Amino acid sequence: MTDTTSPALRTALAYYQAWTSHDLDKAMSYIADDIVLDSPGGRLEGADAYRGFLGPFLQILTGSKMIAAFGDEETALVMYDTETMPVKSAPGAECVTVKDGKITYSRNVFDSGPILAALGASS
Repeated sequence: MTDTTSPALRTALAYYQAWTSHDLDKAMSYIADDIVLDSPGGRLEGADAYRGFLGPFLQILTGSKMIAAFGDEETALVMYDTETMPVKSAPGAECVTVKDGKITYSRNVFDSGPILAALGASS
């Protein structure tokens, strides 16, 4: 379900569309220079660090299916199921804060179980 009347959701969905289309530069156009990302791997700060986080993931991404998306004036939540070269299903979600059309904060969570299982099977 999506409600695109939310300014934050419009930005989050445009960002989602860009990265799921493997367009790193377009995706980064929605990211603030001073973004803060909190993910299972820890905290990253700044657009360069964020590009370093997203770029390698896009190299293994083979597909994504939107599960749900909601938002209000400044916050949006997008949940999806990604398919990557190592795993067929890696669900995740991002709760983002948007100011002036840019994502300034992202709390990214994902199910690391399938990824860890794939890594274990390959060793």
